Amino acid sequence: MDFADYLKSFDYRERRDMKIDIPTLLELYKKGRVQLIDVRFPEEVGAWQFGFAKNIPLNELPERLNEIDLSKLIVTVCPHYDRASMARHFLTIKGYRSKYLVEGLLGLAEYLRGDRAKNFMDHIKEEH
Repeated sequence: MDFADYLKSFDYRERRDMKIDIPTLLELYKKGRVQLIDVRFPEEVGAWQFGFAKNIPLNELPERLNEIDLSKLIVTVCPHYDRASMARHFLTIKGYRSKYLVEGLLGLAEYLRGDRAKNFMDHIKEEH
């Protein structure tokens, strides 16, 4: 599918299905059904990161597709959602099953504070 075909087929279902929220993401991650792809630049990841996301900068994504686990839903992330949405569109056109995190990494950082962070990480350690 090329981008023009994607745009022509875009409808309300696709608008809904292209997004994932934080609670759904974390639940799927706990079950091992998601691969989180952080599309920020290396300098951004060097400044702050999530230990459970794989960094593939947006401008490197076309050459690094082989690093993506196709058995899982791909969720793209960036601080807000602009680059994550671009990455998700690229992956969709290439035939990958993907979504982008609506609240972005800043929303995820806010969500995973205190007890939520501890409970999530405790669960991850138990499963892996």
